[in-house]
Amino acid sequence: MSDTSLTFTHRFVPAQTATAPTLLLLHGTGGDEHDLLKLGHALAPRAALLSPRGQVLEHGMPRFFRRLAEGIFDLADLRQRTDELATFVTAASDVYQFDSQRIIAVGYSNGANIAASLLLRYPTLLAGAVLLHAMVPFIPETLPELQGVPIFLSAGRHDTLIPPQQTEQLARLLEQAHASVQLHWEPGGHALTPSEVQAATLWLTDIQAGHLTQTT
Repeated sequence: MSDTSLTFTHRFVPAQTATAPTLLLLHGTGGDEHDLLKLGHALAPRAALLSPRGQVLEHGMPRFFRRLAEGIFDLADLRQRTDELATFVTAASDVYQFDSQRIIAVGYSNGANIAASLLLRYPTLLAGAVLLHAMVPFIPETLPELQGVPIFLSAGRHDTLIPPQQTEQLARLLEQAHASVQLHWEPGGHALTPSEVQAATLWLTDIQAGHLTQTT
């Protein structure tokens, strides 16, 4: 799609049914707009898929925002990139005519971190989120209201990039904002595992059965 309002290189796959949600697929460092398409199909086979490529390069590898060091984010850049992503998602819902009230973010690592940033900065943008190996992107001055927004948060007990306490801190932050958080632990590290995908798929099936809609 060449529409000038869509400022991210991206892929869009239409939904197979009118009532299916749209999955916003957000890759990890070094990924691109193709990386999570297979995962998106596995999680929700009938859903629409919107998969942008991160616009920041780190040693030639795409990311969604800059970092100053491992685990230390450039917060000014994070704010700007989060705003740009929110604008893109809103524009894409107009261009592709999908329901803006039924967008679920699915992010891995860096993509999960910017998805968490979207939840904190734009609490009415997403109807839910699957955050795979995420950490707290920033501490908001005022907690947003995420009343009942369903969030699946998964992590590895031996993740050396995102220690378990970082995941626990993010879960507490989201719960303090009144989100409905399901925390899933894997015994390994930072890699995405089949059992993790299966758990996320079951969770997503359950919340869709509850007729997922965005909390306002």
